[in-house]
Amino acid sequence: MFKVSDIITTPPAEFSTPLQRKVYEAFSALGIPFERVDTDPGLTMEDCRHIDEKIGVRIVKTVFLCNRQQTEFWLYVTSDDKPFVTREFCAALGGIPRVSFASAENLQRLTGVQVGATTILSAILPECSPVYLVMDRSIAESGWFACTDGTPTCFVKILTRDLVEKYIPFSKHEIILI
Repeated sequence: MFKVSDIITTPPAEFSTPLQRKVYEAFSALGIPFERVDTDPGLTMEDCRHIDEKIGVRIVKTVFLCNRQQTEFWLYVTSDDKPFVTREFCAALGGIPRVSFASAENLQRLTGVQVGATTILSAILPECSPVYLVMDRSIAESGWFACTDGTPTCFVKILTRDLVEKYIPFSKHEIILI
């Protein structure tokens, strides 16, 4: 059975990564309330369904993309049931050149996470400054937002409004809605 803790409203007692620490420091500084659950590694969408049930909202799917030259990068937030279609993504961004999934090395270098923990919350890291943040409009218009906190074993839920109006501007990024 996949382990999901009861809902917790305080930061972890010990942080697993520098990003995880920065996320909760930013939540505190910005007055962003959150709920979180500790879990077994949530690596599949099936794992995420167990988490969804506990926190009462669906975990978003976040993919890390790059151009062929690996010089431009995008963090794309979408719903877990929406298939990723490269052609549609590129067209929605004004016809950018074809993208593909970025390497695990670039994911770690630019977003501070390992595969399975990809999150828009990485925007808080200085290394993430050249990465474009892209989100499906339907996600941005939803009431709640749930994703990893930068680890594959902790998932956090916040008001989407707090993400878009407080957290992302604090990170000095903008979100491109498609």
